Amino acid sequence: MSRRRVAYYYDPDVGAYTFGYNQYLKPHRVKMTHDLISAYDMLDKMHVLKPARSSAETMTSFHTDEYVQFLSRVTPETAAKLSFNGTRFLVGDDNPPFEGVFEFSSISAGGSIAASQRINAGAADIAINWAGGLHHAKKAEASGFCYINDIVLGILELLRDVPRVLYIDIDCHHGDGVEEAFYTTDRVMTCSFHKYGAYFPGTGTQEDRGRGKGKGYAVNVPLKDGITDWAFQSVFEPVIAKILEVYRPSAVVLQCGADSLAGDKLGCFNLTMQGHAHCVQFLRQQNVPLVLLGGGGYTVKNVARAWTYETACALGIEDTIDPVLPYNEYFDWFGPRFRLEVVSSNMDDLNVKDGSLDAVRIQALKQLSELNPAPSVGLQDTPREKLEKHLRRGLDCGEARDDLDGQLAQHVRYVSQLPDSDPASDESDDDDDSDSEDDTPRRSRPKKQLMSIITNQYLDPQVLPDARRKYFQSGINLDEYFQVKMEREDVLMYASQTQTLQV
Repeated sequence: MSRRRVAYYYDPDVGAYTFGYNQYLKPHRVKMTHDLISAYDMLDKMHVLKPARSSAETMTSFHTDEYVQFLSRVTPETAAKLSFNGTRFLVGDDNPPFEGVFEFSSISAGGSIAASQRINAGAADIAINWAGGLHHAKKAEASGFCYINDIVLGILELLRDVPRVLYIDIDCHHGDGVEEAFYTTDRVMTCSFHKYGAYFPGTGTQEDRGRGKGKGYAVNVPLKDGITDWAFQSVFEPVIAKILEVYRPSAVVLQCGADSLAGDKLGCFNLTMQGHAHCVQFLRQQNVPLVLLGGGGYTVKNVARAWTYETACALGIEDTIDPVLPYNEYFDWFGPRFRLEVVSSNMDDLNVKDGSLDAVRIQALKQLSELNPAPSVGLQDTPREKLEKHLRRGLDCGEARDDLDGQLAQHVRYVSQLPDSDPASDESDDDDDSDSEDDTPRRSRPKKQLMSIITNQYLDPQVLPDARRKYFQSGINLDEYFQVKMEREDVLMYASQTQTLQV
């Protein structure tokens, strides 16, 4: 097998953070993966790099200023106050405000951005950041254990130099955050293979295909419980091959969420380690620049096994490594078999049982055949350094923002507080995007509801964030405020009268 130049990004501090004792996502799974990769002597075969941590300013290329500032300030003690009693930024129990949340996010985002820069520079054919892949984070809200969407930030970096990027998601959960970010553009095609039904985040039907200029460039492949290797391969290969033929991406980002493996604590698929890694092998054969990212995965020993094996696939040495695990710091975690394997279980494959898999594949290929080949885009040279570095202005010099920045920020705050748009206008917009040959009424998209990734239940509407800030749920006791204000005014009035009498 031909060799590829592989860049591997790892920050040793990533394993030092914890979401909490009872939380499912364990950041130290990335350290377990790194130690296992090191034990297999793969580091000498790659360019091993420590990425620069993402700055708050870089994060705001996608996320809002208010949300990034919130993450930089929030602690477990101040979370209730800063999130307005859990009605903004951190909603529900899936996103705990753990110590170091901003630093952890900056490591994740920094690795994905650095991997994209490496691809743009032509210094690597494959770039890996197993600390990335947090695909649920929204523009101003954490979701599903994801606080900063490093994938969106990495893709935005790729778009500085390349015209088209393909994003593929094989996590058991729908990659809703990335799809939502690029829902209206044809410069990024998103393709997600995920469980759909009464399952977090509750999105990702085949009717969700994009809007406006991005119509048709969001591809969803909804699956059911228990899908096996050969069934997954029978839908993955033809769909991705058709996308590569029609869309002709300049770079591919593959999110390798390991919760689609058999036996995952929150997943419901039945893929083996080899079946999961087949996606990496298939894309490696296409000779397209590739970025590999982590993602979900809640049985940590299987996550480390899968990502180690997929690192070997990126290097092209998966057939030569020993299936018996070498000794490493976490060796006891891999008992009782101590082998580099994730075997399937005895789950029933509902996709084959009811014949739904064929219908999903046919529908996806039909949608792709309706697209125009390779949408073009005009590119120009992108500056490598920021203008403020040469003008000695901006945050580094501590100067205040100019009037235009202030006016724009005020306008954004005003717009964010507007009520929802008229349903009638939304229906008219949907009619514009509907296909003329389809006489059936378009199924209106349901109003956004938030779901828990742990329980797969919709959250209580009373705790959902409104379009306007809920000041009366902020925990401020207005009675005490007005009482103190009145007492202060009385004291000032008495002092003023006393001073007048003395004069």
